[in-house]
Amino acid sequence: MRTADTRERILTAACEVIAETGFEKIRMRMVAERAGVSTALLHYHFDTREKLFTEAMTHSFANTAVDVDRDAETAPAAVILGRIVRNLLPTDPVLHQDWRLWQELWVRALRDETTRVFAVDLYGQLHAWVAGAVRRGIATGEFAATDVDDLSTLVLSLSDGYGIRLMLRDPTVTLDTALTSIWRHVAAALGLPETMPAG
Repeated sequence: MRTADTRERILTAACEVIAETGFEKIRMRMVAERAGVSTALLHYHFDTREKLFTEAMTHSFANTAVDVDRDAETAPAAVILGRIVRNLLPTDPVLHQDWRLWQELWVRALRDETTRVFAVDLYGQLHAWVAGAVRRGIATGEFAATDVDDLSTLVLSLSDGYGIRLMLRDPTVTLDTALTSIWRHVAAALGLPETMPAG
């Protein structure tokens, strides 16, 4: 258990430091200090910065997914899908940090083939996350039938576009307008009300 706790602490610290400093500027020592562990212990768990970075990204995504899907078996499908859409945007400080990590991933993926492959795989997981919620709603009769992969790609594309502008603090885009716009497309495809469900 202690090993799992240590890894969790290191990954949480890595997410924070990468988001604050940027991947290219971080040193393993900085993450070790933030996590309250020795550099030697950090290297025991993660022998390279690259491995630490990819595991931190995976850790960040996994934590977001767990929070959204906490009652997926009992909550209405529209509520779950609405949560996913909210969590694809920088809607709170934790998700803002996640977005900074994604931006670091995009930049690194442009220059490093291993990171590019990893980024494509993470997008595949995001696509499956959205698609799974849509398929669940169609299967239960809550959603109208639609091209699930096409809708999932659209949701991710809109989320990326709006998310970047929100991260840039573009004064012409607000979180409310972004959510309203994305949900309007979701609602039209799935036969849902245009008001995003609470929860």
